[in-house]
Amino acid sequence: MEFLYAFLILILAAFIAFVILLVVGSIYFDATNSEIPPGVEQPAKLRIFHAMIVGTAVLGKILENLHTCSQLQFVRYVQNRQRQGKDSALFIKDVKFKDVPVRLYQPKAPSAGRRKGIIFFHGGGWVMGSICTHDQMCCYFARESESVVISVDYRLAPEHKYPVALDDCLAATTHFLEAAEDHGVDPAQVIVAGDSAGGNLAAAVCQALASSPGLPKVRAQILIYPGLQGIDFNLPSYQQNRAVPPLFRERVAFYVLQYLNGDASLMEEVLEGSHVPVNQKLQYQKWLSADNIPKEFKARGYNPPVTVSCEDDVYEAVKALCLSSCSPLLAKDAVISQLPETCIVTCEYDVLRDDGLLYKKRLEDHRIPVTWYHIANGFHGILGFFDSGWFSFPSGKKGMDDIVKFIKSL
Repeated sequence: MEFLYAFLILILAAFIAFVILLVVGSIYFDATNSEIPPGVEQPAKLRIFHAMIVGTAVLGKILENLHTCSQLQFVRYVQNRQRQGKDSALFIKDVKFKDVPVRLYQPKAPSAGRRKGIIFFHGGGWVMGSICTHDQMCCYFARESESVVISVDYRLAPEHKYPVALDDCLAATTHFLEAAEDHGVDPAQVIVAGDSAGGNLAAAVCQALASSPGLPKVRAQILIYPGLQGIDFNLPSYQQNRAVPPLFRERVAFYVLQYLNGDASLMEEVLEGSHVPVNQKLQYQKWLSADNIPKEFKARGYNPPVTVSCEDDVYEAVKALCLSSCSPLLAKDAVISQLPETCIVTCEYDVLRDDGLLYKKRLEDHRIPVTWYHIANGFHGILGFFDSGWFSFPSGKKGMDDIVKFIKSL
């Protein structure tokens, strides 16, 4: 019996030592690899959150090496265990639109007429995220704007590569536009929305539907810190915020390549820009240039990159990045001019900030009404912390309320 007690104590001590090592290692990784500028809201809280992300990834890698599960499976599992928004003011149910799983949020309170409808695409780099990770956000939008919200559980990369996620989102949106009245929604008041990679999908869906005959027009699009191009990873926001958690510059390229073909081996080439022919870069400069970004957003530093030659084999492997369905910022003027009223949310300390600023300019150049909310002390993903208890960030709550204000104004 004494041997058993000694063995159990040894196991417990080893477990405690492992946990301490994991925590200390995660904190050390965050401290040595991330850079949090002084203007970021509650930087200590952000560091703790990032250390938790690192710890989860490390634990997932250990389980992968033990052949228990893949690292990606573990990270997704942990993310999907988040608190669900069981809201007494809403009817919430999971259904399918054209075989695409969606979650429907419908206010219980009676309405004098048909409601607005919001179809929402979650973020997560096309690799992570789900209707579970964004449940709280969708509850809030439905309740506070008194709208019917549809959250789309599109298929993820690298198991399902481009354009599967876009196809799922387009199929669900088309179905919703066709069947809006069945859900108590005015078909002329359907809004397409998404955050991060979901913002990319929302922009691409709106472009695909811009001239679709036989369908109601999308009323508006809401793009929350969207990633809108895979051509230039050296814009001012990429340089200034390259190591601001939770989204590092290298991580964006990794996610883009996972979405595109599931192969991140060309990440360095993509980051330096050798995946696009020089003549195409010159063509894109009309829309994709640091010259189009207001100078106040270059105040924290910007070094114009040296143009590098294109490697033909790299271009062939990732040339879909030059398509507007993958990089909506590159859409033709004829498409941009048909887009609906738009709300864009950007964060100062976000590598994707300039994608939003450049798209804002393109839309405004074509006289598309744009409402722009810039979170001056925000980081990528901050809206997801609008209601996270101790982890809440006031700017995230304000960003959510600004979006609700925009929805109500339509």
